[in-house]
Amino acid sequence: MTKAEQNAALIVGGYEALGRGDIQGALGVFAADIAWHVPGRGPLSRDYRGHTEVLGFFNHFMRLSEGTFKIRIDEVFARDDRVVILCTESAQRGGRNWSSPQVHAWTVRDGRAIAFWQYQGDQQGEDEFWSLSI
Repeated sequence: MTKAEQNAALIVGGYEALGRGDIQGALGVFAADIAWHVPGRGPLSRDYRGHTEVLGFFNHFMRLSEGTFKIRIDEVFARDDRVVILCTESAQRGGRNWSSPQVHAWTVRDGRAIAFWQYQGDQQGEDEFWSLSI
């Protein structure tokens, strides 16, 4: 298996762990000081650093969606230390359904993800969804 294939398998494994509700398994994919970037102007939008802050981010969106948040991997691309995931995120809040195509860009070093950048298909729609007053 090439380095790119190993890195892709590592990242996909993190998504699978998160999908099973295995938060510790997902965090195990990340370096202790991972840099995590969520763009936009919504309540989830900011930079997070390290396991504690990323775990807080996970807890926040799961609380806002009352546990309905899901990610479906649509495509995986990997080259050297970069893994790009095309995916679809979805959730429900206040009787409203939301779904959006996303691009997740990862950097992997020494068998751990050191950076994550998220790019939304509809930034304004996503910010509005997560900002809903319920």
